[in-house]
Amino acid sequence: MHILLAEDDERLGKLINHMLQKELHVVDWVKNGDDAYDYARLTDYDCLVLDWMMPRRSGIEVCKQIRKNGYQGGILFITAKDSIEDMVLGLDSGADDYIVKPFQFEELLARLRAVSRRKEKVFEEILQAGNLKLNMSTHTATKNEEAIDLSRKEYHLLELLLRNKNQVIPREILFEKIWGFETFVSDNALDSLVKLVRKKIDTKGKPSLIKTVRGIGYLVRDCDV
Repeated sequence: MHILLAEDDERLGKLINHMLQKELHVVDWVKNGDDAYDYARLTDYDCLVLDWMMPRRSGIEVCKQIRKNGYQGGILFITAKDSIEDMVLGLDSGADDYIVKPFQFEELLARLRAVSRRKEKVFEEILQAGNLKLNMSTHTATKNEEAIDLSRKEYHLLELLLRNKNQVIPREILFEKIWGFETFVSDNALDSLVKLVRKKIDTKGKPSLIKTVRGIGYLVRDCDV
C-alpha cells in the first residue's frame, strides 16, 4: 500500500515509518497537519494514518477536509484519547478505524489490512484540462486524442498539476514529490522540467496550459489550449 503517515512524535514516527517500510509499504511521513493535508490532497494514497493531535492542524481537521474533497481511501487515527466520546468524534469525522497509544505494531498492521479490505476506492481514471488527458489506468497522455511521449518525471509533474486544477502548487512541494527529500537537484531543475512539458502539451499561438506564479509555484488552468 501507499500510505501517508502523519505523526509529530519523532521517535514514534520514525519507528512506524521504518516498520511499515519493512512490510514493503511505500510511506510518506509528515509531522504536522498542514503538510498532512497538502500531501493527501496531492497524492492518491491507499490509506492515511493520522495522529489526532498535531501542530498547525489536527488529525480531525485533516480528516474532515480530505473527506469533503472526495478522498475515498482508508483513514486510521492514532491517538492517546480513549473515551467513547473521542472514538465517536473520530469516526464521525470520516475515519474508518481508531487505535489507542500505546499499541503493538502487529495490531496497527492488522487494522490497516482491515481498512484497506473494506474500502472500495473510486479511482479517477481520466485527469483532463482542455484537450490534454492523462489516463491513470494506462499511465498514458494524449492531446487531441494523439499520444504524447512523456518521461516518468514529466508524467508525474502533469499528474500533480492536473489533480489540483486552478490551484497553485508551491515549488517546494513539487520538488519533494518529484525528486524526493534526499535527492539534491539544482534550483532550475523544476523550471527545466516545466519547459520540456510545455513543448509537448502546448498549442502554438495559444497561452501555455501551465501557468507560472512567480515566486510561488505552478498551476494548470482548466481551459482549452
